[in-house]
Amino acid sequence: MKSRIEELDALRGLMLLWMTCTHLPTALSIYVNQPFGFFAATEGFIFLSALFSGRICAGIVERRGYSMMFRDMWRRAGRLYLYQLLLLAFAFIIEAPIAARGNRPAVHNLLNYYFVAGHWRAFLHAAVMIYRPPLLDILPIYIIFLALTPFAVFAGSRLGWRYAFAASGAFWLLAQFGFQNVAYLMLTRAFHLQIPLSEMGAFNLWAWQFWWLVGLWLGVRWANEDLSLEFWAKKLTSPALAVAVSFLVLRYVQLETNLDFGRFAPLFDKWSFGVVRIFDFTAAAVLVIRLRSVLKHLAIRPLVMLGQASLPVFCIHLLAVFLALTIMGNRDFIGGWRAVALVIGSISALMVTAVVVTRGRERSRAERTAVLPLNLHAPGAT
Repeated sequence: MKSRIEELDALRGLMLLWMTCTHLPTALSIYVNQPFGFFAATEGFIFLSALFSGRICAGIVERRGYSMMFRDMWRRAGRLYLYQLLLLAFAFIIEAPIAARGNRPAVHNLLNYYFVAGHWRAFLHAAVMIYRPPLLDILPIYIIFLALTPFAVFAGSRLGWRYAFAASGAFWLLAQFGFQNVAYLMLTRAFHLQIPLSEMGAFNLWAWQFWWLVGLWLGVRWANEDLSLEFWAKKLTSPALAVAVSFLVLRYVQLETNLDFGRFAPLFDKWSFGVVRIFDFTAAAVLVIRLRSVLKHLAIRPLVMLGQASLPVFCIHLLAVFLALTIMGNRDFIGGWRAVALVIGSISALMVTAVVVTRGRERSRAERTAVLPLNLHAPGAT
């Protein structure tokens, strides 16, 4: 299997910075919110995470078999679930009492169900990932998709990926026509839940699972050295450029004129992952592949480290946003020197996290390498 491509790590690191600046309540968020068309850092982060997951799964299957793939992916999902519980504890134990005072409306709105349902009920629903507060609703998606990844890889490898895509595409299509509401009614009736659909996360899982499967499939093909991206990118450069430029112009027309897409709005919808977002991101990805020789300069060490430590960094970015919303108080946004300090401080926190995680991994690898020769000479070793 080929070595890791640092440009992709750097790209994921750049998306984490992009996501952080978008979520922080400063004037900067206006300019970095979907600046390249009708897609955001979320699409790229989910796609690249699935891409790496597929590559890792294929490598594990090749070396150690399917059972180890299941074990490794579930271990990763379990670690992320622990991160989610820690974030929930921070939100409920530290942020909720502050929001309860009434002078932090932004934080209070994020935790509205917590105050309505009660502490223990809200935590129980959040622990089983039914209640997914705003900002804390992306990581549960990742956990669910990662836990289901071994089944998708196993089915795709044994039965054929066309069947997996047929099922996934069908659910995505149904999601565009309100299947989430149907599933919600079935769930609430079966388990007698009394939680609003709006408190179960903004992202439509039935739609976004398709994007995860696309990245997963490409990751498996990448591991098997069966991914001719450069060839297809070269053939599709002209149509991709036309699509990307058209949607970029339309995006800024929308911003300038407050354009309402009317009945076509679902095609552009982020939460149900409308078809326009698929085409726009794909076109942008084709252009990125074509410009890979230029983007190699993007692979600077700080961005690479951010990308390689993406999940801990993502969690720290959420803590930074919660802190920012607390500082904001009852203002609409944070401005002036406070905004500058907030952005610099948040990015610094992300970098410190990346450095700590990277050094920890390097130390762990060095220790394993040092122990290996000793094991080779241990009694009974062959």
